Amino acid sequence: MIIMVLSCNSLMSTFDQTAYSQVTSLKVDALDLMDKSVEDYTSHDADVKALQLKISKAIEYDKHRPNNTITNKMWDILNDPNGHLLGGFFVKWKKDGKEGSAYIMEKKKQIGGSFDQIAELESKKIKPSQVSN
Repeated sequence: MIIMVLSCNSLMSTFDQTAYSQVTSLKVDALDLMDKSVEDYTSHDADVKALQLKISKAIEYDKHRPNNTITNKMWDILNDPNGHLLGGFFVKWKKDGKEGSAYIMEKKKQIGGSFDQIAELESKKIKPSQVSN
C-alpha cells in the first residue's frame, strides 16, 4: 500500500531532510531515556518533559507539511499517552515509579520499530529534485 501511495505525488509530501533527521535523533534520545526507567521516574521527570517537548516540535513541523497525513497519524500513534507506545510508556513509568528491564527491552523494540517506520516512510518519499515541474 505504501508503494502505491508513494507513487501518487499529490497524496504524499516530498522527502524532507529535517523531518528525517528529527525522527532518527528522537529515536536515539527516546531509547536512551527508556533505559533509565529502571530508576525512579521523579529523577528523570525533567528529561521526559524535555524529550516530549522535542517530540512535540517534530510533530508540529510535520503537521505543517502538505500531504503528510500518513506520517502525522504515525506520530499520533507513537505519542498517544493512552496508547502502548512512547506516550503510554512515559505515563506508565510515571505511575509505576520504575519499570523492569524485561518490560523496557520489549517496549524498546516496539517503540524503536515505530520510529523506524516513520523514518523509513520519510526516506522513501520522492526527493524534491525528482519531482517534475
